[in-house]
Amino acid sequence: MQLNFKEIFTAFMVLFAVIDIIGNIPIIIDLRKKAGHIQSEKASLIAGIIMIAFLFVGKSMLSLIGIDVNSFAVAGAFVLFFIALEMILGITLYKDNGDEAITASVFPLAFPLIAGPGSLTTLLSLRAEFRIENIIVAVICNVIFIYIVLKTSARIERAIGKNGINIIRKVFGVILLAIAVKLFAHNIKALFV
Repeated sequence: MQLNFKEIFTAFMVLFAVIDIIGNIPIIIDLRKKAGHIQSEKASLIAGIIMIAFLFVGKSMLSLIGIDVNSFAVAGAFVLFFIALEMILGITLYKDNGDEAITASVFPLAFPLIAGPGSLTTLLSLRAEFRIENIIVAVICNVIFIYIVLKTSARIERAIGKNGINIIRKVFGVILLAIAVKLFAHNIKALFV
């Protein structure tokens, strides 16, 4: 096992930007109002299990249908690009009408809000560049951070305010856009070599 703190930090920041838990605080508060209560532990744990499982099984699933990791990473770069555009421009390209508050901790909070298409695509894209143990540590760090944010979401919203959340969302959108470009450039070269 070879832990590389630069890889862990980069993977953590990429996942943090894609999951955008701070930017999702208004959605979390709305879900909490609809459901009455959100189980922060359950939502964080399920999201972490989904992400780590996909990290291991995702590549096998791709090879089963004949897609290599570099091709998936290029596709993931496009997904990240559009997520970044949503964050920067304040538009919604992907809409999910999962309004039912019956199992709000699992759906839509753990999946697809936290462990959604963007984060799963990102995990496989990261796997093309980084060692798997570093990605797992980054996922665990994100899950811990997600748990803290879910537990303190109301206080965070009061402290930062709507403008603060919007600024953070746009800053992470620009970072994510740069990461998408880097991911695309790195993996497109591997496809043509």
